Formats: sequence, structure tokens, C-alpha cells
Amino acid sequence: MSTDAADGTDGPAVEVVVGRIGKPHGLRGEVTVDVRTDEPERRFARGSTLRAEPPPGSASSLRSLTVASSRQHQSVLLVSFEELTDRTVAEGARGIVLHATIPAGASPDDPDEYYDHQLVGLAAYDVDGTALGTVAGLVHGGAQDLLRIDTPDGREALVPFVKALVPEVDLAGGRLVIADRPGLVTPFPDEEEAGG
Repeated sequence: MSTDAADGTDGPAVEVVVGRIGKPHGLRGEVTVDVRTDEPERRFARGSTLRAEPPPGSASSLRSLTVASSRQHQSVLLVSFEELTDRTVAEGARGIVLHATIPAGASPDDPDEYYDHQLVGLAAYDVDGTALGTVAGLVHGGAQDLLRIDTPDGREALVPFVKALVPEVDLAGGRLVIADRPGLVTPFPDEEEAGG
């Protein structure tokens, strides 16, 4: 059961990515976590159970992990999970993406933060109002997240989800604005000619 279940909100729930397991720390199974939430103290609270998604090609059979403890250490979140009992097991968990369940209507506390499910399906436009496509998903990378845009001509474009390139997100209006430039969503002119 997720810690979000205790907030009194009824209704359907959705999953959000809250982190990715990094390298082991010490010999007792503690691991570093690349945090993907603005509420790490809540998502990684003792007793929280998170869905575990091993990376492609991983031999890990872990499908859920229960937080035993968490602490900050030199600006890095260190987490002990009940299932990771030593350094060898922790090494095998490297790269696992961690998901928490939240109420469907919940929003992050920070107005410039969004859950994946809030962005998927939004129409993407450039700053002049030209349709660029639809947000098909997010790719959670090490440096930043990328919006996956399906374009009207059947291509897929990846746009870094940073304020400089995505200056406006209008959830109520079902749209977002991308400061497009050749090679970002719109192909370079020579690519258009070669493809047509």
C-alpha cells in the first residue's frame, strides 16, 4: 500500500515514477536513488511499497520494494529496501525504476511540476500556434526528462522538458507550447526534401 492511500482521497489511482535505483552504498544493501519526485520524504517513507520496473535485459525478478529506511547523505538520497539484504542483491537492482500509486486527481505541490499521466495526450503547438503533434509519453533520462511527441507525419520527436523549450503547459486547455526550431520537432529543411 502506498503512503498516498492515507491522504483520504477516494477515486481511481494512477502510477507515477518517483525514482531510479543507482549504485549500492556500503555492504548492507543500501542504494542511491535518482529522485524523480518533489516529495521524496513522502514517497520513500518507511513502510512505503513501490512497484519495481527492472530495466530491459535485467535479470532482476523484483516487482515491488518496501522502504526500510531513507536518509540524505551529501545531497544524495540513500534508501534501504527490505528486499535488498546485501551489496550483491543491491547491485542486481541497479537501474530499477520505482513507481508510486497516487490518486488520479492529485497534482504535485510545485506548479511547474507534472505527473506523466497529466502530460500524455496533450496537443503540442509551436509559439506561433502551429500544431506539432501530441505528447505520447515521457522518457526519464539521467540529466532531464524528454517529452515524446508523435507528429502528424508519423515521426517521433524527443524534446527536453525544460522551461526554455517548453515555456507553457496548459493542462486545463489540453495543450503545451514548444519553442520549436529545425531539428527539434520540425525536421531540418534538407530532411524534409529527402523524405518527400
